[in-house]
Amino acid sequence: MTPLPPPHGEGGFVFWRLDQRRFAESWGRGEGAFRAGGRWNPPGVRAVYGSLDPATAILEVAVHCGFAVLDTQPHVLSWARVVNAADIFVIRPAMVPNPNWLVPGAVGAGQQAFGAALLAAHRFVVVPSTVSRHSWNLVFDAGRDGAAFTVGGQEAFALDTRLHPKER
Repeated sequence: MTPLPPPHGEGGFVFWRLDQRRFAESWGRGEGAFRAGGRWNPPGVRAVYGSLDPATAILEVAVHCGFAVLDTQPHVLSWARVVNAADIFVIRPAMVPNPNWLVPGAVGAGQQAFGAALLAAHRFVVVPSTVSRHSWNLVFDAGRDGAAFTVGGQEAFALDTRLHPKER
């Protein structure tokens, strides 16, 4: 479950990530984004993408691979806690130079360069999700020095089978 903030829980700033099981141990290295680039980084930057809630983390993966893959291939849901919330920089929609960067679609070089500059300047960057407009993603550069987060845990992911129904 998502940890509750104080006074109802232990608090802290938590983020979530869903990966194929074979990448469960290396999820925080940013290897995929380093090789291919991502929405907020060009190739060569070890960006790690997470979400501020597990449902958004699931949707962020499902939009790329589909619910059938999440239903039939083993995945792991990981969560971690940011050590110092002061290390987090929030990008609000009005701060983005091109509003089209916040809608689904092709990613351009300008967006990747903007994201790379943010990752160079800030340990963690929180950005609006494009798949869930009322949700947030967190991105960090795993190539930076120092451990700025602690791994909270990992668990085998099991998709609700209603999201991959049998054909009628």
